Amino acid sequence: MSAYVVDASVAAKWLFKEDGSEAAAGLLMEGNDLRAPDFLLVEANNIIWKKIQRREISEAEGRAVRAALRRMPVRMYDTPPLLDAAYEYAIRCGCSVYDGIYVALADFLGVGIVTADRKLCNILQMEPSINVLWVGDLA
Repeated sequence: MSAYVVDASVAAKWLFKEDGSEAAAGLLMEGNDLRAPDFLLVEANNIIWKKIQRREISEAEGRAVRAALRRMPVRMYDTPPLLDAAYEYAIRCGCSVYDGIYVALADFLGVGIVTADRKLCNILQMEPSINVLWVGDLA
């Protein structure tokens, strides 16, 4: 069994058909232990909202996608305890504090982080202590 922290970019690939969706779907296979800060729900809801604003999906589709998000097999962790470490990662690595939340959880749990955000992946790969995986490399 593999344990990973997944970020909102991976969740977006689960929810919407886009490049990398098949690789991301592979994470949902039985045997993977997926985890995320509950902040993922905020980010994913914002992604859904943006798609509605851009008229890529309807409001009804947005509601359906939100319901699907809540059914994803991801164990959620409280964000507030991660904020100090997230801030320190942001300062040290140059990522946003938002992204630092995922890194802090991965570090706390001693697991890798999977992202579909290429820019973030490149930033985090510069820090040898962070085990980051590009979602496309899992295919």
